[in-house]
Amino acid sequence: MIKKEKINFILEELNSLYPKTPIPLAHQNKFELLIAVLLSAQCTDERVNQISPILFKVANNPFDMEKISKEKIYDIIKPCGLGPQKSKAISELSKILVNKFYDYEDKYYSEEQGRNEENDTESETPQSTP
Repeated sequence: MIKKEKINFILEELNSLYPKTPIPLAHQNKFELLIAVLLSAQCTDERVNQISPILFKVANNPFDMEKISKEKIYDIIKPCGLGPQKSKAISELSKILVNKFYDYEDKYYSEEQGRNEENDTESETPQSTP
């Protein structure tokens, strides 16, 4: 069996054993999942699922999140631990998503970055525009 065949065999076996792996982090869109994963470092999924809804009531998309101060984010996510680093990361990540991957003229994520309105299967269009 060559390397490629071994890889395909392993992938097929894993897919048959675990056809759909549940995601334990509560989320409504890909941005929320991304932030929940960031919060989960050195924190239990249970705690993240208690804290993230509070954060997502304030901002559940990068456009709203980038407008929130790091201090306010920190105040909300502090129970997850590593608050200063995580609040800075959430704020900077939101700015990067908006500034590098959003096309303001066409109001969608640029195709060069791998996403546009046509291939987006979930309702992920930003809820507020800058």
